[in-house]
Amino acid sequence: MQHKSDEELMQLVRSGQRPALETLYDRYVKLVYAFARKASDNEQTAKDIVQGVFMRLWTTKAEYRSKDGLFVNWLLTIARNVSIDLHRQQRRHTATVPLDVADHYAIGTEDATVLPEIAVAQSFVRERLREACKALSESQARLIDLVYWQGYTLREVAELTAEPIGTVKNRLHQALKILRRHLHAMKEGLL
Repeated sequence: MQHKSDEELMQLVRSGQRPALETLYDRYVKLVYAFARKASDNEQTAKDIVQGVFMRLWTTKAEYRSKDGLFVNWLLTIARNVSIDLHRQQRRHTATVPLDVADHYAIGTEDATVLPEIAVAQSFVRERLREACKALSESQARLIDLVYWQGYTLREVAELTAEPIGTVKNRLHQALKILRRHLHAMKEGLL
């Protein structure tokens, strides 16, 4: 198998030949691992990315054709996609649904080492954002939370809420307009 091209090996992988996948693994595991280490902040996540990449090679229906480009570029694109998927999944599992969306807007943390001027400014900004978020409907506030704080894409939100993506986009647009208008009015002293 060592003498076969990457394209030939991928054709064999498609037909379920495990030795072809093992050969690709031996050829590219160091490269994929190096990419994964740069894309992640710890070794275990990098290992998960590597495993995900080779599992995707084993299970994907996508065809690699040498006329479309180098195999290494195709493989690194898969690694990038696996990395993004894994980071999104980790973010979802570690995120908690906030009771108040505006709490996410907090700048910095309540820390005794922060200068008093900065603490006052942060408190002022947090309060303005809390007030602005009160102008949002419950569905708009949830959408802001899902997109901006939990990292969901608009398509994922549409699937999660069983709504058309156009509805989700429109709701986000309207929510941002409301926040902008409300914050501007607060700045001008109208509220």
